[in-house]
Amino acid sequence: MATRRGFLQQGLAGTAAGLAGVPKRTAQAAAAEDPTGHLHIGILIFPRMDQIDFTGPFEVLSRVPDSTVHVFAKDKAPLRDVKGLILTPEESLAEVPPLDVLVVPGGPGQEALMEDEEVLAFLRDRAAKAQYVYSVCTGALICGAAGLLKGVRATTHWASFDLLRYFGALPTDERVVLDGKHLSAAGVTAGIDGALKLAALLRGDLAAQAIQLGIEYAPEPPFQSGTPKTAPPEVLEAARSATAPLTKQRLETARRAAARLGVEVKG
Repeated sequence: MATRRGFLQQGLAGTAAGLAGVPKRTAQAAAAEDPTGHLHIGILIFPRMDQIDFTGPFEVLSRVPDSTVHVFAKDKAPLRDVKGLILTPEESLAEVPPLDVLVVPGGPGQEALMEDEEVLAFLRDRAAKAQYVYSVCTGALICGAAGLLKGVRATTHWASFDLLRYFGALPTDERVVLDGKHLSAAGVTAGIDGALKLAALLRGDLAAQAIQLGIEYAPEPPFQSGTPKTAPPEVLEAARSATAPLTKQRLETARRAAARLGVEVKG
């Protein structure tokens, strides 16, 4: 996967190198502004995920200068996303090296992982050593089930936003939220925005802007119905009805996770 960076990444490496003299603010910022440190970025994939939760951030993060992207799953067998797209992990959990960045996408398949102790233990281990943990969409629920969001400001897809409190998180209604080493993006396409934020944290604003230009990310949607706040009432109601069964299932799973994590939820 890392080979896709090509000549663009080489050019960005020079951009990042030029930023090395920027005043340091935190240990994470210092690491971000040191272009000599090779970065290992790991992205979890799993059956019935939303592929753009993975492919959107991958399009950005695969261009981060001097980095390697590891695409991994429980095992290396090909899998299908929720709409049937075939994805093939390069590494199993046992093969993933220590990571500087851990990325956890979402999608309906997240339900199976929220009570999979092998995956949750892996996430806890890698998160403890990573510079950043980045959840996309309902990947936040997986991180929450692993106990990574207690006391952390976070966001997720609007249909699951209220579930964050079951993991001890502090629900924050923003498209991208950064709290310490924890970065989270709201639903699906917000993963691209969060990945650009992450690229800036890792290699500086100019490098992230060069990536944005390279992928010509300048969205101009034909409709303003991308959030519950802006969608027409009839569109929102139809969407809520369509997602109701999955939302109910996620609530039940979140309640079990809360009991396991010792999180008391009022109301």
